[in-house]
Amino acid sequence: VQLQASGGGLVQPGGSLRLSCAASGSTFSTYAVGWFRQAPSEEREFVSAISWSSYTQYYAGSVKGRFTISRDNAKNTVYLQMNSLKAEDTAVYYCAAAAGRVTPGRSEYEYNYWGQGTQVTVSS
Repeated sequence: VQLQASGGGLVQPGGSLRLSCAASGSTFSTYAVGWFRQAPSEEREFVSAISWSSYTQYYAGSVKGRFTISRDNAKNTVYLQMNSLKAEDTAVYYCAAAAGRVTPGRSEYEYNYWGQGTQVTVSS
């Protein structure tokens, strides 16, 4: 599976962005998918994850209520809608996929495949 993250950019505080994670491979619809982010000089951290069926969704406490994860298996794409963005949301955002999991993980070590990252900058 190859993953391509896109949709990042520069946005003002309070603004919105929608990230996309497009995947190749016919089995992507069976994979759990997670979003992680890494700010400069920081460790990579969990943001959100979704099961293959969309039934289970997890969010980090810092983004809960502001970010929404979703997926369209027909398009092999997972989305991260980010609203009410804050300066502290500035980071490179990565999507990752995990094979053979019923529920999505919150640890980066549970994911087999990674996209290249997309930069999100929240600044006035």
